[in-house]
This record gives sequence, structure tokens and C-alpha cells, in this order.
Amino acid sequence: MTTARAIHALPVPTPFAVGRVNCYLIEDDPLTLVDAGPNSGTSLTVLEAALAEHGRRVEDLERIVLTHQHIDHIGLAQILADRSGAEVAALASLGPWLARFGKEMDDDDQFSESVMLRHGIPRDIAIALRAVTAQFRAWGSSVRVTRPLAEGDLLEFADRSWRVHHRPGHSPSDTVFLEEATGVLIGGDHLIKHISSNPLISRPLEGGRPEDRPKALITYMRSMSATRKMDLSIVYSGHGDPVEDHRTLIDERFDGHERRVRKIAGILAEGPKSGFEIAQQMWGNVAVTQAYLTLSEVLGHVDLLLERGEVVEVEDEGGVVRFAPVS
Repeated sequence: MTTARAIHALPVPTPFAVGRVNCYLIEDDPLTLVDAGPNSGTSLTVLEAALAEHGRRVEDLERIVLTHQHIDHIGLAQILADRSGAEVAALASLGPWLARFGKEMDDDDQFSESVMLRHGIPRDIAIALRAVTAQFRAWGSSVRVTRPLAEGDLLEFADRSWRVHHRPGHSPSDTVFLEEATGVLIGGDHLIKHISSNPLISRPLEGGRPEDRPKALITYMRSMSATRKMDLSIVYSGHGDPVEDHRTLIDERFDGHERRVRKIAGILAEGPKSGFEIAQQMWGNVAVTQAYLTLSEVLGHVDLLLERGEVVEVEDEGGVVRFAPVS
């Protein structure tokens, strides 16, 4: 028998290397589902079966809460909302992006391709990766947000309330939900126990130029610092098991980033290199599907070196940026 305060993890399959995504059924009034899984028949079938195990149907849902914009979290949201009549709650600035999903994904792909070319990834690899991402797009879908949320808002239930906190970094729209009375945090992909959440270089929700790319890792580390200050009892993550000691995990993530910074500084001490050249030296020739992931990893840590004044950025006549140590 379920209790009024129960939170049930409903792992749903995805086509991605990260594996299943956790949707969460919140047994409260309104009956709430956090995140929706990717847009596929298999994912919907698994989600329906998981709801049935708790005596629920899609049609019973009254609220759907989205933690961020990635397609493994938003894909089924509109289908579920249409079947149930549930309100869809998400960060206010994410609403327009979700409503224009196809166009926004086109713009995101163009942005990513420009970033890749600017940082030395060969054009044929950039074009191939763009074709791959276009195929994955079908796992997402446009969504109508009917309950826009802002930093500090309170999302009320009969038996609990969640404080809304914007924690960008892994994506521009990462949002976490804190039950202040108990220290329970619904964390999405902000903190994941078994892997480090990759801060992908993403086009800002309001748009932007590749040469003004966001410093995703720096943003993410600031977000983690803010979360570290919270008194939390548990973090329910978007993938894998809950996090029960968020401060230790965050400290481990910071230590890992510092090790990566020092490794890249050592590589740059040998001479100027583009982001792609650094990635090749670190990992060799990676699969096309991993090209942007590894570039984001490199540029995030180079941004820390730039912020500390240890390296400089130089653009050549072809528009490719290289990084060099400060003498």
C-alpha cells in the first residue's frame, strides 16, 4: 500500500549510453510525474506498466514537472498531458524553447556545428555529427508549458511544497525542486551518483553566437556550489540511484575537474592547441557521436584556465581558435 508522501522512481528506457531515465511518481495531490522519458512506444509502454504497478494510469496524472530540456526527459510530456489533462510545469524561460522544439533544435545544431568548426573539429566530422543528432531528434517533442516557474517559486501540493531553484550547467534549463521541510531534493541531472553530469556547451535559451559561447563548466560549478550549501537528506537523480551525501559527491566532482584542468595545462605547455587537438591528445580518435561531448569537456576546463589567467586564446586567419600558455 502506498503512503501519501511516497516518491516512486519509474526507470524508463532511452536510446542513449546513459541508460534508463528516472521518472518520478509523486503520490500527493495533485498526482505528479517528474520528467516523461523519451518519445517512443517502448518508453510509453514501460512507463504505463510502471504506473500500473502503483495502481495508477496516465489518465490519473494531474501535474507533469520537467527538470530540463534534454529529450530523454521531455519526449513524452505532451502525449501524457494530452491524455491526462495534466498541467505542465517547467522553468518559465524554457517554455518558449519547448513550444518551438523543432526550430530550436535546428538552431541548437547550427550553433553546435559552428562551435565545433571554430575549435578545430574537421568539417566532415561536424556534418556527420549533425546528421546523427537530427536522427535523435525524433525522441523529443514540442511541449506546451501551462505552469511557468521562476527561481524561488513554491510549487504546492496537499502534503508538501517544493521550492524552485534554477541550477544551469548540465543544460541551460536545469531546475531542482527542494522540499525545505525534509531536505528532499528532486535533482534531475544536476547531480548523478555514478557519473559526472557533463556540462555540454549549449546555445542559451534566448539564443546566442558561437563566439560568445557559454562557459558551461564554470556555470555548472557555481550551481554545484549553491547546491552544496543546502541541507539535504537525499537527492533523487535523473539517472541511477539517489544521492545520499551530496556534499561529498560535489567535492569529488570538484577534485575531478581540478585534475582535468592540470592535465590540460600540461598538454598546452607543449605548445598552442585547438580544443579538438587537445581532445585527440587526451582520448585519441573518438567516435563521431562523442566529438561534441569531448570538445565540451575540453573547453569547459580550458575556460577555468582562461579565467585564472594561465592561458590565452588566439584565433588564426581561418577562424580556428587555439589556446596557449601565458609565458
